[in-house]
Amino acid sequence: MFGKHKTDGELPLGLPQVLEEVVHRFKKREAIRFENRTYTYQEMDEESNKVAGGLASLGITKGDRVAMMLPNIPEFLFTFFGIQKLGAIAVPFNTMYKGREISFILQDSGAKAIVCLSNFSNLIQEIQRECPELKHIIITGQRTFVFVEPEGTVNIQMVFEKSKFESAEKVFYAMGEAMVDGFKKLGVEDAWYSHQGAIRASGKKLATLLLNEIENLYVANIVTYLQQMDTNPLFKVLYVPPEIKEKALEPMTSVKLETGKDVSLDEFQDIMVKSFSEKFAVNFEPGKLTRDELIAYEKNRALAGRI
Repeated sequence: MFGKHKTDGELPLGLPQVLEEVVHRFKKREAIRFENRTYTYQEMDEESNKVAGGLASLGITKGDRVAMMLPNIPEFLFTFFGIQKLGAIAVPFNTMYKGREISFILQDSGAKAIVCLSNFSNLIQEIQRECPELKHIIITGQRTFVFVEPEGTVNIQMVFEKSKFESAEKVFYAMGEAMVDGFKKLGVEDAWYSHQGAIRASGKKLATLLLNEIENLYVANIVTYLQQMDTNPLFKVLYVPPEIKEKALEPMTSVKLETGKDVSLDEFQDIMVKSFSEKFAVNFEPGKLTRDELIAYEKNRALAGRI
């Protein structure tokens, strides 16, 4: 396999070694294409190494079971190969399973950790007491509804040249830190950046971070909630099965709910512009899109229209 021939008595390559060989031969080739994002074999290897390192820091070792409640997204592969690199055992299962089914799998497998999307974390926490071996709930990805309402939300869009960042993860981290700094200046003391895609306060989602790659640019969109939103009207015109709605809709909060005061759009803009300017060491100024930004924005809209 991959140019190596097995001789008598030689064991076949394991999955970590297979990935290592593929990365060695096809480092910069495209390995995953998901929505508007692509990953090379090298990036897939790097991401799985991060997973392996994170699990190891939690005490996961060879032979331990790690459950995976993930849909068909890149994080599934990163997690699966990360588990293999540790010599641990992956226990993937259907994301449509409910409490009793999940509890049975976790008990039967003796999983010490589970990796799931953020919107499943509350469900797993509820059944954790039934699973004595389960010590760690690891959340990843961001596959939930994003709501926009003229009176209650603010949308921030920024465009960056890829050459200015080592990876998309660095962009997420920088944006998250800048937003948290701005929220704290607005009085949201409990604001924190949890992972790629979300800023939370009081355990609830306060802002959603989205990042697309278009040619040599990163196009970032941030949706944050100034006022508490009523999502019921949306579900009157958009039918979603109850079991999906419960899993897809995360508890949300707002600046007003966290601070008890109204924040004007101008006040929000002034504080966030200052926070981003300090974090990126660039003089951000609100205004009309530049030529490159406008092109990226129009391409982004076109891509969204085809989904």
